[in-house]
Amino acid sequence: MDLDNLLNKIQQIEHGFQHIIDGADEILPAYSKEQCFELALELFRHDAYQFRMLATTILGRLATENNNALCFLKGTVSIDRNWRVQEMLAMAFDEVCKCGGYEASLPLIEEWINDDNPNVIRAVTEGLRIWTGRPFFNENPSIAIALISKHKAHESKYLRKSVGNSLRDISKEHAELIRNEIQQWDLANPRIHFTYRLATKLL
Repeated sequence: MDLDNLLNKIQQIEHGFQHIIDGADEILPAYSKEQCFELALELFRHDAYQFRMLATTILGRLATENNNALCFLKGTVSIDRNWRVQEMLAMAFDEVCKCGGYEASLPLIEEWINDDNPNVIRAVTEGLRIWTGRPFFNENPSIAIALISKHKAHESKYLRKSVGNSLRDISKEHAELIRNEIQQWDLANPRIHFTYRLATKLL
């Protein structure tokens, strides 16, 4: 595999995510897991956000078995200022949960969703969308709603937008559960009202 050529092609594409996923699909079988981990760390130090997106995707695949990769995602990738990198972090987190099983991943989900960093929390709320399309949460929508709703008043508008949109997704099939949830909200709080408007768009 011509890694330099692959990286050059990726760097030239400014929009979208599929080329990043395709790049990871080429790299992972071509090298050992240890080599892929070291390559991801090297790529993440690069100024080009495309390389950091690729690194995040590779780390998400490795994090299903490599706790160092998971810790790097949570502690380092989550503070990257590029929104595209944060989108890849959300996808990477879902990859970890999917491989481990969503029910078995509940402790990890709760750990990340209770973090102080809004990007770590958003990796959960956004990564698992549509929540009720995921095994376990499809059968337990109330658990999904409870996990998501705890951040309805978060100071981060970026996170609250994800919270509201995630609840709106769930309302398509579980409108009554969403109604029951929002009845408890203090709409006098402007942050909560912002989330409320997004969550109730389809009600």
